[in-house]
Amino acid sequence: MTILDRIRETALALPEAEERVSHGQPTFFVGSKQFAQVRDNHHGDGLIVVCVRTVGPDEQAMLMEAAPQTYSRPAYLGPAGWVSMNLSDDPDWALIDDRIARSWELAAPARLLEAGGR
Repeated sequence: MTILDRIRETALALPEAEERVSHGQPTFFVGSKQFAQVRDNHHGDGLIVVCVRTVGPDEQAMLMEAAPQTYSRPAYLGPAGWVSMNLSDDPDWALIDDRIARSWELAAPARLLEAGGR
């Protein structure tokens, strides 16, 4: 299973999630909002990452400071409080799955959260 397949399996298991290409990258949406994007050598950076939402700049900064080997500030999405999670080497899939689900919760419409969420 490829990294993209692994991310796809996690993201598409969430209610009403769908995959679309956005800016040439596999991107996962709930309704009209993105909640995850996979980047493979984006603009030649040599990295494979999944970008996910945070609650905002404070959480973004805390994650990057606490685990700089895992989290970084992604181009374009970073100013909106997103983080990139490094998928190189030996990723912590339980952590990645949880962050994708949290990101989905931040993007999901209230009716899905009121119905029990993920």
